Amino acid sequence: MKKEYSPKDIEFYVQKEWEFKKTFKVTEDYNKKKFYCLSMLPYPSGKLHMGHVRNYTIGDVIARYQRMLGKNVLHPIGWDAFGLPAEIAAHNHNIAPNIWTKNNIKYMKKQLKLLGFSFDWDREITTCDPNYYRWEQWFFLKLYNLGLAYKKKDIVNWCPIDKTILANEQVINKCCWRCNSLVKKKLVKQWFLKITNYADELLNNLKKLNNWPQKVKNMQKNWIGKIEGIEIIFQIYNTNYKFNVFIEKKYFFILKNITFIKILYNHPICKKFIKNKKIKNFIKKYSSLSSLGINKFSSNKIDYINSELFAQNNIFLKKKIQIIIVNYLSNYNKINATIGILSQCDTKDFIFIQNYKKLFISQNKISNLNKNIKNNNSLLIKKLILKKKAFYTKYYHLKDWSISRQRIWGTPIPIIIQKNNKYIPLQKNELPFIFPKKIFSKNIKENYSKKIKNNLDWFKYNHNGITGQLETDTFDTFIESSWYYARYTSINENNNMINKKHANYWLPVDQYIGGIEHATMHLIYFRFFHKLMRDIGLLNTDEPVKKLLCQGMVLANSYYYLDKEKKYHWIKEKNIFFDKKNNILLDNKGRKLINNGMIKMSKSKNNGVDPQNIIKKYGADSLRLFIMFAAPPNMDLEWQENGIKGMYKFLKKIWKFIYEYKKLSFFYEKIKKDKLFHSYNEEQLIIQDDTNKTIIQVTNNFEKNQSFNTAISSIMILFNKIKKYKIYNNIDYIIIFNSLLIILKMLYPFTPHFCFILWKHMGNKNDIDHVSWPVITKIDTKKIKNKFNIIIQINGKKKYNLSIPEKFKNKQNDIKNYVLSHNNISKFLINIKIIKIIYIPQKILNIVTKKK
Repeated sequence: MKKEYSPKDIEFYVQKEWEFKKTFKVTEDYNKKKFYCLSMLPYPSGKLHMGHVRNYTIGDVIARYQRMLGKNVLHPIGWDAFGLPAEIAAHNHNIAPNIWTKNNIKYMKKQLKLLGFSFDWDREITTCDPNYYRWEQWFFLKLYNLGLAYKKKDIVNWCPIDKTILANEQVINKCCWRCNSLVKKKLVKQWFLKITNYADELLNNLKKLNNWPQKVKNMQKNWIGKIEGIEIIFQIYNTNYKFNVFIEKKYFFILKNITFIKILYNHPICKKFIKNKKIKNFIKKYSSLSSLGINKFSSNKIDYINSELFAQNNIFLKKKIQIIIVNYLSNYNKINATIGILSQCDTKDFIFIQNYKKLFISQNKISNLNKNIKNNNSLLIKKLILKKKAFYTKYYHLKDWSISRQRIWGTPIPIIIQKNNKYIPLQKNELPFIFPKKIFSKNIKENYSKKIKNNLDWFKYNHNGITGQLETDTFDTFIESSWYYARYTSINENNNMINKKHANYWLPVDQYIGGIEHATMHLIYFRFFHKLMRDIGLLNTDEPVKKLLCQGMVLANSYYYLDKEKKYHWIKEKNIFFDKKNNILLDNKGRKLINNGMIKMSKSKNNGVDPQNIIKKYGADSLRLFIMFAAPPNMDLEWQENGIKGMYKFLKKIWKFIYEYKKLSFFYEKIKKDKLFHSYNEEQLIIQDDTNKTIIQVTNNFEKNQSFNTAISSIMILFNKIKKYKIYNNIDYIIIFNSLLIILKMLYPFTPHFCFILWKHMGNKNDIDHVSWPVITKIDTKKIKNKFNIIIQINGKKKYNLSIPEKFKNKQNDIKNYVLSHNNISKFLINIKIIKIIYIPQKILNIVTKKK
């Protein structure tokens, strides 16, 4: 061991030791408690960013801690390798997407290994590998045969930039989740999965997810969006035509006072009964906008028109009810008729009533009717249902999952389309269904449509009397990331999607780590897939994950200048200079910059930090320690290189201290035989008690609230106490030696390379990777005299942190005398005259002096 801490010298060596010994390879051990720790798999974009580093460091710290508890830990990694970003990047670099992806994986894998993550690399998954996606093709065919997968023509979300369909969950604020372009509506034939069949279970099971963030559960609850109510049967006045009107449960109080009924412009009533030209033009306007794919949410204006029709239901309303046609009703597609809410609790309806009040009743009556809220009309509802004039119903915001994508770099959908539009599934022995390499490697600059058009001959199918065209769409890449966690449990299974015995041993995942931005996409999809796999008989559990941790973002300073067209240009921090004379920021070309503050690291904002450069400068362990210390894992982390320097200095201090006390290993072996533990003095009891308290504190930080930053802080405080502790005898040596071993054990999940080397240096023959989490040493704490700490200042400058016996707590003169007579204070007072002493009870004692 060298005298100076040199990360680059030790980290590569330790990583090779792990690789050679296959330290983190895991197999099923049915006699041992398991722990499955998983971080969301990365997309191989080319380089790791600090968001990756934070995610995988959190996972690695948890995995290493759980191993120290004696558990059989599965901690795998893989690559979410299909998708449009790779296809676009490969296109821009004039390279085939499979080659581009393979090169990126190779580079990023090297980066991950530099960080010392304890992955079982033998279980590595790459989702673009046909041996992987053949099973999701097989699974899709199972779903198709069960009626859970189907194809139909429907209005879809269309990204005009990426030229592909998007699922509803992939539209954020009317824009594409990936490129942020405004989404259009388009009528397209596409494949769906019946996620709505599982809406109730997805919603109800949220109550079982006790260790999921409440925010994620609320987001999923709102996205599923269940509403309950009744459908009441009305009929058009003076006709026999009947139609249903939905009334949500929370508006049952209004039943006897319905003022008007709203129907959507495409309701069958509009086609059947409307004759008025003006009303027809209203209907035609919004019908044509819809058919053109214009998003009905694109305008905040809710448009109404009087249909000049009336409805009635003589069971509970003798009067005629006005029918109003509207351009927008709700987020629930199947609801096309409901009531107008006669209350200010619905702003849009209230404004409408004011604008059209001559059609209805006076505002005074409205005010009086609003007092009827307390009556829930339960008897009336029962009467309507008994007479079959109404029935209970429920609706969901959740829609079936659109899984067709127009791209070549994805999993081909294993279906034959015959001329009569009949769909024939491929057979299991025909899987995996793989696009030919020529589609990727020839004419790389061609878009999806051209590639398909130029290779239509290849898509012709003729086998065993079945002819047709192979499906040219591919799966949404969220399919691949919806079941990868289960495949990790069965990586060597060649005959089935997963090995049921292995899956039931490892699943559910005990700890899952990933961003909250996936709450209503991936985190819903893989819950859905888990239930599908359960119902097909592949596994037994209801939910895929026990505990979810959503890490915060990594933020960094950002700077930009505006050009003449007011376009933003983002500048890297290393190219920025501060002009002291003019008190402004400039870039290296003299342009005045604006400090945009701390925002999420991103390539587009030029404020990312390359992890590899940081590792080269300070080492992986310093980076890992900073990542875990700088903020609680669920909070945003503000990047500061000074913070890395601080962690690096802390590790250097420990290294130097242990190096200088190398003789401790000799004393430890010698003193163990003397059995002197029974004779602890008070100072020895105090330091041992501090060590015990730190073990308890750090363990609680891991187990209860995952406040790893507080755990690291506790370890730092303990080390500083040990560093100051004076060694006078053999018992002191053994106490310090054991405390240092405990510090290394507690630091190990955070700084594994560093602790691996120091553990060996302390004379241990085994690797620290196989040691247990520290336990407290039993001591008689009754012998410890209680004390409290105060800061000793001389002329306002801190000189010492002194422990004062508890018996002096309320005796100011005794405290002054105790301080002045203490060896560590009296040395500062030689040839000094004390003018006065200022004492702030139990906090500060300031000695004001002057030279004699």
